[in-house]
Amino acid sequence: MEVILEEIIIYSITLALCIWLVYYYVQSEKKKSQKIQEKVNIAKEEGRFEPVSLYPHIDLTRCIGSGACVRACPEKDILGIVDGKATVINATNCIGHGACFHACPVEAITLRIGTETRGVDLPHVQPTYETNVKGIFIAGELGGMGLIKNSTEQGVQAVDNIFAQKKPSKPEVLDLLIVGAGPAGIAAGLNAKKHGLSFEILEQDSLGGAVFTFPREKIVMTSPMDLPLYGKIKLFETSKEELLTIWQGILSSNQITLREHSKVESIIPLEVGGFKVLTSQGDEYKTQQVLLAIGRRGSPRKLQVPGEEQTKVAYRLLEPERISNKKILVVGGGDSAIESAMLLMKNNEVTLSYRSDKFSRIKPKNKENIDLAMSASQLKVLFNSEVKRIEKDQVILSLENQEELVSIENDLIYIFAGGELPVQFLKSIGITVEKKFGKIVKLHKRHQG
Repeated sequence: MEVILEEIIIYSITLALCIWLVYYYVQSEKKKSQKIQEKVNIAKEEGRFEPVSLYPHIDLTRCIGSGACVRACPEKDILGIVDGKATVINATNCIGHGACFHACPVEAITLRIGTETRGVDLPHVQPTYETNVKGIFIAGELGGMGLIKNSTEQGVQAVDNIFAQKKPSKPEVLDLLIVGAGPAGIAAGLNAKKHGLSFEILEQDSLGGAVFTFPREKIVMTSPMDLPLYGKIKLFETSKEELLTIWQGILSSNQITLREHSKVESIIPLEVGGFKVLTSQGDEYKTQQVLLAIGRRGSPRKLQVPGEEQTKVAYRLLEPERISNKKILVVGGGDSAIESAMLLMKNNEVTLSYRSDKFSRIKPKNKENIDLAMSASQLKVLFNSEVKRIEKDQVILSLENQEELVSIENDLIYIFAGGELPVQFLKSIGITVEKKFGKIVKLHKRHQG
């Protein structure tokens, strides 16, 4: 009898302990879920819930809430678990690396561009990266892939497809002309060299493309990437200079040169096949195939106000450490504007003009830094403001709820109003540009293990 009683007591204690553990786990998960939901609500209020570029879309009917996607994401507060299902939190801060897509054990995640209500203009590109114009391919940011690693992969894959349909070489005709020397263009050039193609790389600015326009101290966030003729590059946090130096060294060691400051003005199909490419410098190239590896921004968006043509107005910041003791106005509320303003405020008197009433679609770290700078009076921020006129020694702005215009002393102006997809250029070539709503971007699933 005593043995039975003892067994009952042990069983009861074990059962009570199991019940307590289950209760503790459920309550713990509930608290975690509530915290994530609070973050989602804040993101919605601050305008960071709606994606602006490539982002993960979660199929809730397939999601099992394993949290593998959350653990795989190297960024902070992009994904979380609410009520046992994965959810996007700060979609505007997603950089589209696809780690969540590869980590999901049930393939409940797809990477998409645009939402059901907000479309994104994208050129028509087939899975082979060829456009509706036979012989013209697109890879990288222009097709929606802005992350360095993804752009690099697309540049490699596009050239693989180009090589697969290579026609017999012709005298004085290139096998391939690569337009753009950013991540996609550099990788494409290396792969073209590997395949033995005759090619040229044209870049309207300098090596690096959009990366070149980053401020000198800006940290480039990337992830391991494979480059033909070189191998794997493992970089997670690096300066712009380091990344450009690596690229320059790889190109140089493989005897690959590029033509900088050579902007393509037109691409004309030839009756005998292939294309004639003309640049703004008057150069002419004949090529069998073309790869467009240019950025989505195209030309910087201007304010279209009187005085904007002055030399004191710029649309990118390259060497902030060389600028000191100036009265500077930075226009914009995105990451580029905020990062540039904070670099300039070290040695200058900086005012930041933003047309909205608060910063929304910026990285969490930038939000934290700008809030600290504002509280420490290191720079002045004019919310709900708009530049009306630019004069030699001053700028005229309008402020919300203020009838009279405001004048501030000024030496330099940096405008970060984004850029526009080079739609007219694409259409002049014959490439179809469509507004995509929730377009799924195809990535190759990596094998786990």
